[in-house]
Amino acid sequence: MKFSKSTLNKLETIYQEIGYKVRYEKGTFQSNNCIVEEENVVVINKFFDTEGRAQTLLDILMKLDFEESSLSKQSLNFFRKIPRQLE
Repeated sequence: MKFSKSTLNKLETIYQEIGYKVRYEKGTFQSNNCIVEEENVVVINKFFDTEGRAQTLLDILMKLDFEESSLSKQSLNFFRKIPRQLE
């Protein structure tokens, strides 16, 4: 799968649709998802390049449990193509 700015934007849209905020922060930490003050947040290292950001968002997304019905048609189509593109 090619990780471009477009791919990154599509992944960020999916996170928004499933109720997560994506934050880019600087520091020495492992990027992951967490709950901050009852909000679902994904924190990504701000110094990652576009490919690193997209790969990390994708890795976390594949571990999350969410209802596909919360996705728009466009996001759902993109999400359903992901497993085939990773093979």
